[in-house]
Amino acid sequence: MSAHEEPEAGRGTGAPEGAAGGPAVPAATSSPPGVPGPAPDGPPGRGWRRPELALALVVLGLGVFVLAGTADVTAAGSGIGLGPRFFPIIVGSALLLIGVFYVADVLRGGHGDPEEGEDVDAGARTDWKTVALVSVIFLAFAGLVDLLGWIIAGALLFFGLSVTLGATRRLRAGAIAVVLSTLSYLAFVKGLGVTLPAGLLSGVI
Repeated sequence: MSAHEEPEAGRGTGAPEGAAGGPAVPAATSSPPGVPGPAPDGPPGRGWRRPELALALVVLGLGVFVLAGTADVTAAGSGIGLGPRFFPIIVGSALLLIGVFYVADVLRGGHGDPEEGEDVDAGARTDWKTVALVSVIFLAFAGLVDLLGWIIAGALLFFGLSVTLGATRRLRAGAIAVVLSTLSYLAFVKGLGVTLPAGLLSGVI
């Protein structure tokens, strides 16, 4: 072969040939014997033990419970035609409807995605002092509502919770608490015909 002869095709700097003369295809890698391969990607299974299904059943059960409890209420309606069963029926029906759609979605493979937008410190310790104060406020309200009445006890409840949870403008918080307790009392007693304890304000409102 002379010095000016061209190299044969496929030799030199070209790519290695395959079995048919074309470029070689890398062999597919496989897992070693006894070691399972990677699991295929896909939606989670429809197991009955999934947390989403448990939560959906809880919502559905709450709707049934509220509607069943409302059926036993026999109080007369108020002057505007709304009785004490009006809002419980709305809430129970909404819970029942949401629960049905939630269960159907979970059984079809739906699942909740992890929330990545919340700024939550997973390593932060629980503020047991605040938890204890909130618990004491609720217990005090339950024990004093018959004696003080809904308006006074409710105002103390709202004010105590707002201060415990970080409200700094206490005068404003107290005024809002009085307004909320008064409006809630009038809405239930005058609007829905539900009896709430008047307490010290009996005969005034």
